[in-house]
Amino acid sequence: MSKRLRSSEVCADCSAQDPCWASINRGILICDECCSVHRSLGRHISQVRHLKHTPWPPTLLQMAETLYNNGANSIWEHSLLDPASVMSGRRKANPQDKVHPNKAEFIKAKYQMLAFVHRLPCRDDDSVTAKDLSKQLHSSVRTGNLETCLRLLSLGAQANFFHPEKGNTPLHVAAKAGQILQAELLAVYGADPGTQDSNGKTPVDYARQGGHHDLAERLVEIQYELTDRLAFYLCGRKPDHKNGQHFIIPQMADRRLLDLSELAKAAKKKLQSLSNHLFEELAMDVYDEVDRRETDAVWLATQNHSTLVTEKTVVPFLPVNPEYSSTRNQGRQKLARFNAHEFATLVIDILSDAKRRQQGNSVTGSKENVELILKAISSRHNSENQDIDQPDYDSVASDEDTDLETNAAKANRQKSLDSDLSDGPVTAQEYMQVKNALMASEVKIQQLMKVNINLSDELRIMQKKASKLEKQNSMPESDYDNPTPSLELDEPGSSRKGRQRSVIWQGEGSIPENTDTDAAPSSTLPSTEDVIRKTEQITKNIQELLRAAQENKHDSYIPCSERIHVAVTEMAALFPKKPRSELVRTSLRLLTSSAYRLQSECKKTLPVEPCPTADIQLVTQQVIQCAYDIAKAAKQLVTITTKENNN
Repeated sequence: MSKRLRSSEVCADCSAQDPCWASINRGILICDECCSVHRSLGRHISQVRHLKHTPWPPTLLQMAETLYNNGANSIWEHSLLDPASVMSGRRKANPQDKVHPNKAEFIKAKYQMLAFVHRLPCRDDDSVTAKDLSKQLHSSVRTGNLETCLRLLSLGAQANFFHPEKGNTPLHVAAKAGQILQAELLAVYGADPGTQDSNGKTPVDYARQGGHHDLAERLVEIQYELTDRLAFYLCGRKPDHKNGQHFIIPQMADRRLLDLSELAKAAKKKLQSLSNHLFEELAMDVYDEVDRRETDAVWLATQNHSTLVTEKTVVPFLPVNPEYSSTRNQGRQKLARFNAHEFATLVIDILSDAKRRQQGNSVTGSKENVELILKAISSRHNSENQDIDQPDYDSVASDEDTDLETNAAKANRQKSLDSDLSDGPVTAQEYMQVKNALMASEVKIQQLMKVNINLSDELRIMQKKASKLEKQNSMPESDYDNPTPSLELDEPGSSRKGRQRSVIWQGEGSIPENTDTDAAPSSTLPSTEDVIRKTEQITKNIQELLRAAQENKHDSYIPCSERIHVAVTEMAALFPKKPRSELVRTSLRLLTSSAYRLQSECKKTLPVEPCPTADIQLVTQQVIQCAYDIAKAAKQLVTITTKENNN
């Protein structure tokens, strides 16, 4: 199906001409720059695909185009259409605006905070409202009005809602009515094609009974989307569902390794011992990582590499999803550390175990942690490399730098569905794509240098005007910035246990437990001038660290992190041990935990053993992220203190 763009199409977020990306779950088209921000938010916020360079199921593409053409963007910009919004200074981004902070702040407000969607009147019982919306969705999917259903979903209607009177779900209704685009939309929002109605029938059964055979076949594909995507990532082929083949399990190029490695057997056994729930979570996380890696490949292939160092956001690992536990978020981000060999090992094991579980084989009732399995997979690779110099999976790579192999290259390979894999050597173009990906950390460095320069300017202005600021303009954030501090606790590298610890610690290695449990909550805050002075010191030290990162002076990381640690400790000491304000407690936790994580990441550059370039680059990304979190938390504390001291 042709995916050629029409000249009339514009980016939904900044109105730039000829957008080449789509956000499937938002029903919009977006440009390169805005897409870079969408990707940094995570797939739970925006699911992006390139219109020309990413494989599309035809009906899914048709659904996205239909939503765009029917004004789906007005759902996310409802209040901006009100003339009063223009008068208040709120506006959408322009093509000429900078990605950071202008476009990024607008996009986060629009999709993460849902700042501009239509708000329903407040009711005492929210569950009743959600139920009413879901019933409306249940009724609406029998029609072709996609935009109405997307609006209901945006307000909180549940795609898997089971109608108590009708005895089925919205996907059953859409399937019976032959509404294939509605089925696509519901599936994007999590509708399960395998759900049974009160009589034990699935949406696939409804579609077949209604004579909608194309829809029935598509629903089967959706049911196996996760395993299909994993198989395609490795071997460029998908199962033949029409003929009853639902899985492709790529085989090892060298089967000897199955017998040689005890770690391999142990890792697979631990994977098999996971409960179905934990296995599903791990499989979904690996699916998201496959999506990130494949989108990276498309991203690099479509960018102008001569101007690679731009403001566009790099996505070095899966963004934090606040709905997941801290432990799960940490495991998700560790997937980015897996080289091609390790990741392929995990993908194949998941495909094998998914097939085993679907066939009804028993699962032992163990409570193994997913974290242990990820560690075992990594250890398994390191052990095997001591004896075997060649990679196990030729389908993925011939060395560790080929994570970004493009789908186009894989799709051109012809092989039998279950044959051994042999893709051959890496091309020069693929090698250069990887090297360019490593260079991309420069992007984040440049961004943060600008952020910290701006932060210093803001602090100087606030210091002069602190005594004169009024409550309504005391926030230095933009109109679109509406931080939710409670979400900051799930930042990468933090843990639930760490969140319960004292906001002040001594020494370098750990954050001791807070033993002062009898301290009474205090509403007393330090003076704005003192907080600004300490924040300026933190900012100065962060700028020094970022310059070291920019100049590849990795041996400067540890001394820089120690100076930041001292400055953070001094700033935290200004505040009471038990602040009454939840905002203050949250910001202090983010400040101190980020400083602790920064030290931990910087210590990874110690020359204990040779560190590959890719690992140094990943450490640099983590260091930059920690520095950004520290600067953000310090800025929040300045804002809170200024506001409270002027009330």
